Amino acid sequence: FNNASGGVGQTYIGVTSPWAVSPLISQYRGLQGYAATIRIVSNARRTNSRFDITAAVGQDVQLATIPLFQFAIFYNMHLEINPGPNMTVRGRVHSNGNLYAQPQATLRFLGDVTAAGEIIHDKMPGDPLNRSGGTIVYEAEHDGGVNSLNMPIGTDNSPASVRQIVEMPPTGEDPNSQMGKERYYNKADVIVLVYDNRVEAFGGPNVLGSPSIPWSAARNFIGTNTTFYNKREGKTVKTTVLDVGKLRDYNNTSNPIKTALGRDISSVYVKDLRSQTSDTQPGIKLVNGQTLPPSGLTVATPQPLYVQGHYNAPSSALGTANTSQTKPAALISDAITLLSTGWSDSNSAKSLSSRPAQSTTVNAAILAGIVKTTAGSYSGGVENFPRFLEDWGGDTLTYNGSMVVMFESEVATAPWRGTGGTIGIYNPPTRNWNFDNNFLDPTRLPPGTPAVRTLIRGQWTMLAPHTTEDSDYMGGGHQGGN
Repeated sequence: FNNASGGVGQTYIGVTSPWAVSPLISQYRGLQGYAATIRIVSNARRTNSRFDITAAVGQDVQLATIPLFQFAIFYNMHLEINPGPNMTVRGRVHSNGNLYAQPQATLRFLGDVTAAGEIIHDKMPGDPLNRSGGTIVYEAEHDGGVNSLNMPIGTDNSPASVRQIVEMPPTGEDPNSQMGKERYYNKADVIVLVYDNRVEAFGGPNVLGSPSIPWSAARNFIGTNTTFYNKREGKTVKTTVLDVGKLRDYNNTSNPIKTALGRDISSVYVKDLRSQTSDTQPGIKLVNGQTLPPSGLTVATPQPLYVQGHYNAPSSALGTANTSQTKPAALISDAITLLSTGWSDSNSAKSLSSRPAQSTTVNAAILAGIVKTTAGSYSGGVENFPRFLEDWGGDTLTYNGSMVVMFESEVATAPWRGTGGTIGIYNPPTRNWNFDNNFLDPTRLPPGTPAVRTLIRGQWTMLAPHTTEDSDYMGGGHQGGN
């Protein structure tokens, strides 16, 4: 081998594309990431022959940071997808563990499907449900044994470690550390902490001076006097209510947060620190969210998050996959429950028939926890990743976004128990679910979108022998030993 400039036993390495937001290569073609592309080339000469044969071999290697919400479905754990009705997944799917699929109808993947473990057409061990008769259709590539896609948090990528991104930072942690940079607390424009005797609202660490919001202003978009019953958890939820419409109104005024930021408010971190009993549980509820602030909105909490009614859903596009007029939005939490436009807190403890849903549209990326499958208990799979508490029979949930599972739920830990009147928790909606193609545009990603890092290997290519003067593959760089 030589490096095309006389260095025997060496390989040429050159940067062909410097760090920038770039299209990705190989199995991630079609995605955009912050990436650099390195080209590796060697001239190979056969020396044990009377023929002087020289050829070149090359490979492009891309170091890439990929926004998580460019995946339709991303699991940092084993991924299970076992729908009863027909289901079409529009967009890329990845699992950092195994992917288990055992549908009862037709499960169709339109985009590439990858798993760091195996792709298994069977149920996960421990899943007690028996399913049959389903068909799995892959319209694009599907590969197991690919690289794990890991968050740059400075530690291992276990679900327990990754969960720290939604937790408050410990005292003394450097916000510029790898973990500190990924915490939603440190990314937030507004932080709301609810105590038994007070509410504190103030600018996040990225807001110059972290100015306080007086309660006289915060009370217009924060409420603490609401409770409802969660049938799945079997507990009363002491709720912190964030009125998104009134937050938008606050953003439109002259306020210290917007002044310090020099832009619109676009992210909020909320944690309810009030005392709880064995019969209660904290929860953050978003209401009046059909129209978001101008720059979009990410809401993050380490606690369960409830979204009531249409969210980020222009009236002209309700019930459709049209997201051309939506804002970048993300919902980050311990667990995510979607409540329809027909939800009533006062009916929450009543029978399922007294909790009728109405068709509802939600347009946002979701990053939340799950209660994983254990012996005799199914997680609910992707098809039940958003949780429900109503009788949706005959009504449709239209969802456009990205579904990301990075960790286990630690607050809303009741297992999925199924549907129907006997169980009494919910009946499922008709699922009109789509990946939001806006997220393939880096300028339309939700505020604070997390990313994973990987090394992407392109295919080896046979080339004609080259010299350093050949500009079609060198492009600058250095020669190094191989």
